[in-house]
Amino acid sequence: MASYAELLAGEDLAARVVERLNLDVSPRDLADRILASSEAGTVILEVTVLDSSADRAADIAAALGAEFLDLVRELETPDGSESSPVKVTVTDRPEVPTAPSTPRTARAIGLGLVGGAFLGAAAALLRTRLDRTVRNAEELSSQAGYPMIGTIVRDESLGRQHVLDRSASTRVAEDYRQLRTSLQFLNVDSPPRVIMISSAMPAEGKTTLAIHLALALAEAGKEVVLVDADLRRPRIASYLGLVNGVGLTNILAGSAEVADVAQAYSASSITVIGAGPNPPNPSELLASKHMLELLGQLRDKYDFVIVDSPPVLPLADASGLAAIVDGVLLSVRYGQSRKDQVAQASTNLARVGAKPLGFVLSMVPPKATSSVAYGYGTEYGESGKHRG
Repeated sequence: MASYAELLAGEDLAARVVERLNLDVSPRDLADRILASSEAGTVILEVTVLDSSADRAADIAAALGAEFLDLVRELETPDGSESSPVKVTVTDRPEVPTAPSTPRTARAIGLGLVGGAFLGAAAALLRTRLDRTVRNAEELSSQAGYPMIGTIVRDESLGRQHVLDRSASTRVAEDYRQLRTSLQFLNVDSPPRVIMISSAMPAEGKTTLAIHLALALAEAGKEVVLVDADLRRPRIASYLGLVNGVGLTNILAGSAEVADVAQAYSASSITVIGAGPNPPNPSELLASKHMLELLGQLRDKYDFVIVDSPPVLPLADASGLAAIVDGVLLSVRYGQSRKDQVAQASTNLARVGAKPLGFVLSMVPPKATSSVAYGYGTEYGESGKHRG
C-alpha cells in the first residue's frame, strides 16, 4: 500500500490537480501539503489536505480523487488494451471541518481535511508496475548493457522555456558540463564526433538533451552543428526561437545546400539545421546515401555534429540513422522511462550495428538516491536558492 500512498502524495498527481483547478501553486508545494496513509489490514487509503481555506482544501481533495482514478487507469492499462485490470473507487467524499487544525495535531488532523478513501488493487500489483520505471542508474546499466555517463537533475524552468540561462550558475548547467567531459573521454584517441541523441519512447527528454549538450560543447570552444532529424515531430527550431520552414529535408531532397538552411543560434556559437518540411518517407530519408554524405560533410566542417533523432521504439526512423553515426546517446527520464522499453531500444540499436555511447538519466530529483550516488548530491558551488 506504500506505493499507492507515495503516488497520491507525489508531484505527478499534484501537477494534474494544479492544472485541473488552475491553482497558483507549484506541484511540489502542493504535494508537500498532501498526506496519504493506509488503514492497517485493508486496501483503503485516507488522504488529508492542508490549506488555509477549508473550501479550497475540499476542492483539492475532490480533484485528487478524480485525477487518481485517471492516473491509475493510465498506468495499469496494458499496451494494446482499452481497459485496466485494476479498479479504483472513491468511497467517501471530502469532509470540511468546522474548526481549523492546531499545531499539536498537525500530522493527525492539523495538516488538512479528510479527502477521501480509495479502494484499489493489492499493493504488490502497483509496486510491480511502478518498479518498471527507471530510478536506479546502476540497475539500468546492468539490464540494458549501456553505461550510464551522466545524470541531469530536475529543473522546473526547462518545462517553461526549454533552454537554460547559460549565464546563471546552476546545478543542472554543471551536470551538462560534466556530461560533456564524460563524452569527450569515452574514447580519448578517437572520440565520437557525430552523435545521435534518442530515447526509447517520446517525451523522455531527448531534444532537451541534444540542445544542451550542443550548448555545453560550444561553451568549451567547439564548433558544433545541431541537426533536427526528428522529421515527424521536430522541436529544436521552436525551442530555440528559430525558423523551421526549410532544413534537413530540403538538403536531402536536393533542393537546398547546407548554407541555404543553416541558422546561427544567437545565444551561442552553434549552427542549427532544422527539420524542414515534413516528408512522406522519413525512414528512407534518414537512412539514405544522401544523409550519410551530409553527415560526412558536416564532420569535415565542425568539431561535433549533434543529431536529434526520433525515439527508437515507436518508429523505424532512428534505426537507419543509428547505423551511420559515430555513436548513440539515449535519454532516459527518471520515474517515467520503463526499464524494459529502454532495454528493448538498446537491443534494436544493436541489431543495426549502432555504437552505444551510454545513457543519460534526466529529470532526477536532487535528493534521489541515483543523483546522490552519481553526482555531488549537494548544492556545491551554488547559492542554494536554485532548486534544480
